[in-house]
Amino acid sequence: MVEKIILTKRDRLAVAWRSTFIQGSWNYERMQNGGWAFSMIPAIKKLYTTQEDRAAALKRHLEFFNTHPYVASPIIGVTLALEEERANGMPVDDVAIQGVKVGMMGPLAGVGDPVFWFTVRPMLGALGASLALGGSILGPIIFFVAWNAIRWGFMWYTQELGYKAGSKITDDLSGGVLQDITKGASILGMFVLASLVQRWVTVSFKPVVSEVQLDKGAYIEWDQLPAGAEGMRQAIEQVNSGLALSSTKVTTLQNNLDQLIPGLAALGLTFLCMWLLNKKVSPIIIILGLFVVGIGGHLIGLL
Repeated sequence: MVEKIILTKRDRLAVAWRSTFIQGSWNYERMQNGGWAFSMIPAIKKLYTTQEDRAAALKRHLEFFNTHPYVASPIIGVTLALEEERANGMPVDDVAIQGVKVGMMGPLAGVGDPVFWFTVRPMLGALGASLALGGSILGPIIFFVAWNAIRWGFMWYTQELGYKAGSKITDDLSGGVLQDITKGASILGMFVLASLVQRWVTVSFKPVVSEVQLDKGAYIEWDQLPAGAEGMRQAIEQVNSGLALSSTKVTTLQNNLDQLIPGLAALGLTFLCMWLLNKKVSPIIIILGLFVVGIGGHLIGLL
């Protein structure tokens, strides 16, 4: 009977220390993939003995990955458990491992920013700054020590939590638990990414479709307003009452598209990029193409 390979606490600590550099090779094509693969090396060396198996493991961990650098830890923990089971002969394939990673990275990214960048760090920074302004050297020391203690404590605890949860997931592979988790995580991840299209992708077409001269009384007559604060007050009141800012109503192509389906152009651009990626077009080529189209469209007055 072949002895089961187990990742010891020392192995997991080595992975955790390396994960602090997950953004060390950030790139525009696959983002944190280099740092992720670097973090997994101690586990890969322990779990796989042949060069072929190690190379294959590194290759599957060089796929696209991007999330908040601290909340990557629970994903690392789950992935360690899946790799451990795979090395011990369980039917865990590349699709399952990548599906869990992609499914978890989107929702967790939305948690990391408000918790760490917008809450913990500003609070510690304010405490340190107040002490420093009073002439105390403890200000920067407390900030540095407290921040790294919280950061490292969270990363190690959540990595261990993910590792233990991942082990439970793989206990019942024959019952389809892992397949259900993978499918659910992938669906959730795609839902979160799709919901960000309207927020992060902006396309605006500038060509004017029509210009309509408004009747008197339908727009603000700026030359009739009094000067100073009173004029500003009246202007705000007239805007709130529904008056237009100018005597001419200009309708652009983008206005018509927004009346049809808001964000239609952004959605179409996203689908186009997805189609190009599916056709194995390099993300770098797509990014450069978007730059060229954006600049060219602006120069000719289209965008």
